[in-house]
Amino acid sequence: MDQEIFRDFDILGACPDQLTDEVAWKIGCATARYLPSLMTGFERGQPGSQWLCVGRDVRTHSEPLAAALAKGIRSTGIGVVDIGPIDTPQMYFAINHLGTCGGVQVTASSAPATHNGFKIFGRRGLVIGIDTGLKEIRHLATALPHTKGRASGPARQEDLIGPYREHVLQFLGPREKETRVVADASNGMAGRMIPLLFEDVAVEFAELNFEHEGKFRHSPDPMAARNLRQLKSMAKKQKCDFGVCFDGDASRLAVVDEKGNTVGGDLLTALLVPSFLVKKPRSAVVYDVRSSRVVMEEIIKHGGTPRRERIAHAYMQKAMRDSHAIFGGGLSGHFYYAENYSAESALITLVHLLNAIGGADQPMSKLIEALRRYPGSGELDFKVDNPLARMEDLARRYGDGQVDHLDGITVGFKEWWFNCQPSRTEPLLRMYVEAKSEDLLREKLAEIEEQLGGPV
Repeated sequence: MDQEIFRDFDILGACPDQLTDEVAWKIGCATARYLPSLMTGFERGQPGSQWLCVGRDVRTHSEPLAAALAKGIRSTGIGVVDIGPIDTPQMYFAINHLGTCGGVQVTASSAPATHNGFKIFGRRGLVIGIDTGLKEIRHLATALPHTKGRASGPARQEDLIGPYREHVLQFLGPREKETRVVADASNGMAGRMIPLLFEDVAVEFAELNFEHEGKFRHSPDPMAARNLRQLKSMAKKQKCDFGVCFDGDASRLAVVDEKGNTVGGDLLTALLVPSFLVKKPRSAVVYDVRSSRVVMEEIIKHGGTPRRERIAHAYMQKAMRDSHAIFGGGLSGHFYYAENYSAESALITLVHLLNAIGGADQPMSKLIEALRRYPGSGELDFKVDNPLARMEDLARRYGDGQVDHLDGITVGFKEWWFNCQPSRTEPLLRMYVEAKSEDLLREKLAEIEEQLGGPV
């Protein structure tokens, strides 16, 4: 088994070169051995505690991999609840709804069609990452000598669409006008879920790439600008109120306004903040380190407590729980909700956007324009020979600012700030720079480029 398939927060590999039925079986067996050890004695006695949920996306190899995974789980005596093809956020719902000891979603999310993988969740839907159990699962899986164990654990199928629909649509509020939305499903799970969940909702959807047979017309990564071209064009042509593009497993989304302009996840977070804090004043709201300062300002303005956090969804989910936050979001396109087990959901985000735009007397572009207070660089990649050393060089050069190492380095001054992080896979530094004016932004970018060279 290639140990490189085990990443910080999931398992990902090429099919069938790295991910085979044998690998899936071993991962299932190892997961079923490990997850019950995380439960308290009381939890082990609860109904469902000896079961794991298994779901999958619609990639061509997902169903056979899920079947092999389930056999590996059942070889330990743990039962499998097959919940079929689902969006990944439905796994959080399933684990909590059924009370299982965890679950595994077979998906490669935004990776190409040549890849697949596994996202593993523990009790109550906690993300299992390399520091919270994935390292142990890797050790158990790679130590297994064969895949000959008999599938002795029970198995059953559950169709949770009905209760899941109720869960998602409970957040839909009254709207003063009809809403027209262009939705790009990226040939992934959103193409299955939107018709099932929103069939009785008074929203007109213009559908893009809703076919879901494991082939992608464009990469299922909504954060890549090239993948939003169709969406932007149709949003303008169809005179939609806004547009959304989902990733392959419908766990995150990108948004464009009615003019086809991309709306950053941080500005969407700022846009939605008031609707949460009016319900629960003084609550915490979590946002990632790359977010515009406008997010913090909007949280404070509306009486909330800002909580800045590292980027990955496992960190954001943990911060949501630790701070009892009501809402969270950031540039990655993940948005988190206290009433969704502190986990992310792209479809619940769509519901909240319908509420925000359906109840506003201005178009989305105008609402967002009021939040574009600070010019920003967007993500810039700099190819450097020693990313960690060069990052520390930047920290020293700008040491008269407020420096922190929460995630990479963030250096803040009164009128500008930047965050810098090394890539985990390439010799790159990723920079985000924001300033109070375009002139100051250009000046600071020139200084950084003088030290790092031009962006790639």
